[in-house]
Amino acid sequence: MSISCGTTMEHKSLKWCFKLKDGLRVVEPNVRLSISYLEHAKSSLLRAEKDLNDHDLLWATVTLYYAEYYALYSFLQRLGIKCENHACSLLAVGFLLGQDKIRIINDHKSKRIDAQYYMKVDQEKNIRVMLQEAKSFVSFFDELVSSLSETDIGAYRKRAMQ
Repeated sequence: MSISCGTTMEHKSLKWCFKLKDGLRVVEPNVRLSISYLEHAKSSLLRAEKDLNDHDLLWATVTLYYAEYYALYSFLQRLGIKCENHACSLLAVGFLLGQDKIRIINDHKSKRIDAQYYMKVDQEKNIRVMLQEAKSFVSFFDELVSSLSETDIGAYRKRAMQ
């Protein structure tokens, strides 16, 4: 396990997220919920692939983002960090694991917003690339969550609460 060192700006933003009503909260780690979120991530990937094959590019784009978010949130649940604010969830994981680990989901979040609110849907070829990226993203978090030791969990929790 390697705990990332976030920047001072990330640290201030993380503290702000802990102050939000629906922001970050430290709770008991929850293996059952963590596994459930991973299952949702995997089923969402299947749904996105079906939507893509049915040429429903809008919902394929939206579902890919949520598959990634569920995988990322499974990590937070395993650590015992609850959050109802997507931006704060992404910030927390970026702070704990490094910005490179959330680059894909940040990119896909922008594409989801464009698709949902501005009806900008990338070409099918681009969404197929997103699908492959999402599969890798979900796989990374699946492997990470399944390999976390109690020591790792404690170290991540301590880092998040600094």
